[in-house]
Amino acid sequence: MKTAQTKTARLKQVPLLVITGAVAGFGGVIGLPSRAPAPRIGAAGPAAATEPATGSSRAAQPGASSPAAPTGGRARSATGPVENFGYGSIAVRITVVGNRITAVTVPVLNPLEPQSQLICEQAIPILRSEVLSAQSVQINGVSGASYTSEGYVKSLQAALDTLHLQ
Repeated sequence: MKTAQTKTARLKQVPLLVITGAVAGFGGVIGLPSRAPAPRIGAAGPAAATEPATGSSRAAQPGASSPAAPTGGRARSATGPVENFGYGSIAVRITVVGNRITAVTVPVLNPLEPQSQLICEQAIPILRSEVLSAQSVQINGVSGASYTSEGYVKSLQAALDTLHLQ
């Protein structure tokens, strides 16, 4: 008989343990520190072409470009407009020498939430690589980052149009 009472007492404790565990888990998630934003990347160096920047306080003016040059060897740059992509906003800056795209950076990236920031940090280097390989805006989007890819391509196309390319 003592065994039946012990089982009943243990069964009565189960909901209490489940609720306590859920509350503790939820409290732990809420108490996690938020992820710090990615550091702002300067305009120089190879890292600038591979990592997204956050904020737009020191970003290049959208549509700004260096003086037009013939298809010679002088570098020209243009920044596309800031495009809203559903989970934030993005602007893409390209540098070309002649008709060849030599650099692609993201001077403006304003994700709306930390998850969007993580997705952008993963997708933007892939998109950059695609553009440099294809030498065109005709690239594959990144799976899981469809909206980011769309905003990136729109801004990139506008920058190319500013330079009268493709």
